[in-house]
Amino acid sequence: MKKEQVEVLIVGAGPAGSVAAGLLRRRGIDVLVIEKETFPRFSIGESLLPQSMAYIEEAGMLQAVVEAGFQYKNGAAFSHKGQHTAFDFRDKFSPGWGTTYQVQRADFDNVLIREAAKQGAEVRFRHVVEAVDVSGARPLVTVRDPDGDVYTVAPKFLLDASGFGRILPRLLKLESPSNFPVRAAIFTHVEDRVPVGAFDRNKILISVHPEHVDVWYWTIPFSNGRCSQGVVAEKSFLDRYAGDDMAKLRTLVGEEPGLAALLKDANWDTPARQIVGYSANVSSLWGNGYALLGNAGEFLDPVFSSGVTIAFKSASLAAACVARQIAGETVDWDADYARPLKAGVDCFRTYVEAWYEGSFQKVIFHPKGTPEIRRMISSILAGYAWDTHNPYVAESRRRLGVLEQLCSA
Repeated sequence: MKKEQVEVLIVGAGPAGSVAAGLLRRRGIDVLVIEKETFPRFSIGESLLPQSMAYIEEAGMLQAVVEAGFQYKNGAAFSHKGQHTAFDFRDKFSPGWGTTYQVQRADFDNVLIREAAKQGAEVRFRHVVEAVDVSGARPLVTVRDPDGDVYTVAPKFLLDASGFGRILPRLLKLESPSNFPVRAAIFTHVEDRVPVGAFDRNKILISVHPEHVDVWYWTIPFSNGRCSQGVVAEKSFLDRYAGDDMAKLRTLVGEEPGLAALLKDANWDTPARQIVGYSANVSSLWGNGYALLGNAGEFLDPVFSSGVTIAFKSASLAAACVARQIAGETVDWDADYARPLKAGVDCFRTYVEAWYEGSFQKVIFHPKGTPEIRRMISSILAGYAWDTHNPYVAESRRRLGVLEQLCSA
């Protein structure tokens, strides 16, 4: 069996893996990326947050992303029973990017991994990780190539960026239950045929079901006249509807009058898909010679499009720790990686939980929102969940609780 050594092995060529590879290569570190799929490949998580742009820039990939022609995004719009509100992410509390893109992930992820390869990362598509041993001085990873041949890689450090594949959590039995109910998403891409001016294509639209506040829809416009359309609800709720996934999705869209009117001329030309039980957690984000990035470690919920931002943040934090460790420094992975990452994740969690309870929706739709507070909320919706200068980040539960009481009065 062929045996290889490398400084850093990254499993997964999605956003977390690509940005981690770029950041490590910019530090002169040898990187091998293993990816089981062939790119481009379909994925959801298509509405980026402005905070993401800082990490794309840090990884040296900004020009490629800007020149790819994705749909410009400057905010988020919300709709429920005739109520409408919008947040412009340029009008926010936190410094930094206020605009970003809405992307077809097949193209976006391909741009990122090609940029990582240009920077010197070796990328192997259709290579599948079959086993991992982290008991020794170096991790030992067993891989099967497209021809069926098996080889091993012994990196100085292993980063799991396998997303929903969750390679290390499964192989090392790190998975732990999420505290979120089992929700599912049904989604597709459509030729939306929305008349010019009838819809702000520079914003994601989040629509709430008129009768069920915990059921919501995303509408993510792309630059080519198409959009990503999905609905999220508890699995038991979706199971009440007859037909296949497309029939369920179209029936549910028809139950939200504003969305039904918006998509009345749409061409539903792509089969719908469903993912179930996507919320995930792990017992630890790191261990002997390895760390988990992005969705491989924890995924909350798609409602505020935080997934890619968390993936990028994890890549940035982990790359800095790996570089120090390879340089011979002692790294406290809990203090320098896990706790900082989870601080922002837990901030997002506060707002996700409040969204499904309906209380955060009262804040969003309140007709007399204070401009300063709206800017602070806008910052969180734009991805700045690590900015502890923002009181609604530093004390997210207490501040949001008080705000919910005021808006309910």
